[in-house]
Amino acid sequence: MSGKVMVSVAGGVAVLAFNRPASLNALDAEMILAFREHCEALSADASVRCVVLRGEGKAFLAGGDVAFFHGCLDQLPATVLRLARELHLGVLALRRMPKPVLASVHGAVAGAGVSLMAACDLIVAADDCRFTLAYSRIGASPDGGGTYFLARSIGQRKAMELALLSEPFDAATALRMGLVNRVVPAAHLQEETLQLARRLAEGPTVAFAETKRLLELSIANSLESQLEAEAQAFTRCAATEDMREGVRAFVAKRKAEFKGR
Repeated sequence: MSGKVMVSVAGGVAVLAFNRPASLNALDAEMILAFREHCEALSADASVRCVVLRGEGKAFLAGGDVAFFHGCLDQLPATVLRLARELHLGVLALRRMPKPVLASVHGAVAGAGVSLMAACDLIVAADDCRFTLAYSRIGASPDGGGTYFLARSIGQRKAMELALLSEPFDAATALRMGLVNRVVPAAHLQEETLQLARRLAEGPTVAFAETKRLLELSIANSLESQLEAEAQAFTRCAATEDMREGVRAFVAKRKAEFKGR
């Protein structure tokens, strides 16, 4: 795997880190391919119960590598189509993981950085974050699922504003609009992220997977369809060791010890 995207695993928590700090982790072709491969591998790894997405250096991810685009202007449409499809396969794997995915963001979060962050289940942001969707500044429209996830998390009107104007905004603004879940001091970002990731990894990950799927279905389902999906999901949870353990622990007034099965 490319050293530009690194993965480490400990205690059921996998950390997927963008590792091109000299370029603020701007995505090039090598990074995109490695991101897809890592996401697919982590999704299939049953020993991983929570995934953290983060960036090395001074930024989370400052969008696509515009210098790379400049180097292939004559072939830009074909190059962009090929790489966008690879990136989107990675996004699908990230979004469909049967385990919680947590974004831990700091510094510059621009372009595809916003899209990939928004594709995660929960987002912890450092108070030094500076966000911008950025695409319109180079005459492009968003990719990486940005138009899908932003419209659903902050609403169509606000997503339109971010996409068309590409104005920068800070972490406090992101929290107010519901784009991120928590804002913490930059110095404590790693500690706060790992604490939350460990909590998720120690939880009932089968139930988490069912919950993620239900929330995705709710966007398009009728009430009747959603209620039936909930009944079926609850029934599948009832067949797990984790739910039996949760019920026993509740009755015994002790903390449940979930195994993710």
